[in-house]
Amino acid sequence: MPYRVVLAFTCLTLAACQGSNPYVASSRPLPPAPPQAATTFDASAYPAPARDYGRYRNWSWRNGQLPAGSASADPAQLAEAVSNALDQRGLRPARDARGDLLVSADLRLERRLRQYRDDDYYPYGGVGYGHGYYGNSYGAYTSVPVIRTYEVEVLVVRVDLFDAGSGQPVWSASAETDSRGSLADRADAMREAVEKAMSGYPPS
Repeated sequence: MPYRVVLAFTCLTLAACQGSNPYVASSRPLPPAPPQAATTFDASAYPAPARDYGRYRNWSWRNGQLPAGSASADPAQLAEAVSNALDQRGLRPARDARGDLLVSADLRLERRLRQYRDDDYYPYGGVGYGHGYYGNSYGAYTSVPVIRTYEVEVLVVRVDLFDAGSGQPVWSASAETDSRGSLADRADAMREAVEKAMSGYPPS
């Protein structure tokens, strides 16, 4: 008896599945796009194209101003060092009023704290051998390294490059070297810092 009930229920279910579906798909046409959609470009929807640094061939100082110097180096020395570093990377000074790149640079003195580990170990405890009332005695010692901190003066050079057409920043970098005693030594340190800063141009 249960078998016949199950068979009858299955037949009724299959018959119901073969009936008409009361749900009918329907759609409405999309509304027309606004007129300004044909001329509007959303730049944020697309990734920025890779910059072609090869199209930059020449340069000039931004706002026509030489870089700012400091007490350790005059602007002419810094301008010469930056110009030489740009020349080594195929960028020539513009013959016209403005080049493909606009360059700005500045030099400043800053202080840094440095640390070094003293190799001369200082004993902590002691070692020895003694003879006393209760017999022989032994001792041991250990040593700890000494970390020393000192302050130095450094030259910090920063170079910024801008696209002459758009005015947008193209590339920037900074580097530093220890400031040295004489004016000649400081000029060498400044040129070294400029070369370090420009070593990453053009970016790979």
